[in-house]
Amino acid sequence: MSTRKTYDFAIVGAGVFGAWTARYLRRSGASLVLLDAYGAGNSRSSSGGETRVIRAGYGPDELYTRWAIRSLPLWREFFAEIGRELFIRTEFMWVSEEGDAHITKMWELLNRLGVKCERLGSDDLSRLYPQLRFPGRMFAVLEPESGVLMARSSVRALFESLDQAGVECRIAQATTPGGEGKLTELKLANRESICAGTFIFACGPWLPKLFPDILASRIFPTRQEVFFLGVPAGDRSFSVGKMPAWLHHSHADRPYMLPDIENRGFKFAFDTHGPNFDPDSGARVVEQPAIECLRRYLKDHVPALHQAPIVETRVCQYENTWNGDFLIDRHPDFENVWLVGGGSGHGFKHGPVVGEYLSARILHNAPEEPRFSLSGKRSRQAREVY
Repeated sequence: MSTRKTYDFAIVGAGVFGAWTARYLRRSGASLVLLDAYGAGNSRSSSGGETRVIRAGYGPDELYTRWAIRSLPLWREFFAEIGRELFIRTEFMWVSEEGDAHITKMWELLNRLGVKCERLGSDDLSRLYPQLRFPGRMFAVLEPESGVLMARSSVRALFESLDQAGVECRIAQATTPGGEGKLTELKLANRESICAGTFIFACGPWLPKLFPDILASRIFPTRQEVFFLGVPAGDRSFSVGKMPAWLHHSHADRPYMLPDIENRGFKFAFDTHGPNFDPDSGARVVEQPAIECLRRYLKDHVPALHQAPIVETRVCQYENTWNGDFLIDRHPDFENVWLVGGGSGHGFKHGPVVGEYLSARILHNAPEEPRFSLSGKRSRQAREVY
């Protein structure tokens, strides 16, 4: 049964990309329906974790650096609007070996763009963070204004603000569109349908499921395991203000860590891509090999937590294109269908600018960024953006 109402826009996916895009389109006065198969901030979604880092550094990559710089004030503007502070300034630190070209070029770019940052040597690291161990000649770049977004709460807040602003928000599962030329209605799994002038699919790891012909070999959902470690009783050395969020860039597994936030524990994960993963049916229980990798790293670099209890775990997924660039482009067979994704692992922070960029492309025919095109997406993984 088809609904009678025709919306200006239908957005599939109420994660950070879909919600921010809805926010900008609604501001234009457009009518919208926002769909999500499991609901905003659900545990299967890439936007559903408790925390996500927001930092400016992207090596020498100026595009994402500028986007990150612009995104933070937009996030904070939204938080001020709703009267909730969901950004925590923890600082963010990149740690690597002396001579690392990626971090060195990042340091140069941040300074050129006027981002507040500090360069730390081995002696500085030992003095400032005695709870950490980095043998050899190391250096770090510290961003004192960066920090952590409370991700699930932020997405839920966006969703609630959209509902209050007149966006129709529904839990519903979309099906693969058929035909070509112009899509007039989207069929749902419950046999209803949605009519709209423009359709936007911002459904992360579900994109290759909905569009297997064009995206099954271009979007890579991977299994990612996350740990929360119980800190020693009465010990504040792993808390905000005593230790920043940080990433060990030169380590083969690229581990990243967040300080103890809201007394949940010390968050630890590896930034390397895991095996292929199904976001609907994949088991979300961590496996023993990951625990062993965790323990080895802690023994060498965070010895006080080497045998710390694992108080919580999560299995989420990345959803990346071949090199980590976003996908923001029209569907090749439908003039009024847009595909938005490829952001997992680094995209959450950019939600405001993704929404700003896509709404400008749709409403004002703003210039496109070639790096986001579908045609440039390859079928082999060779990550370059991090």
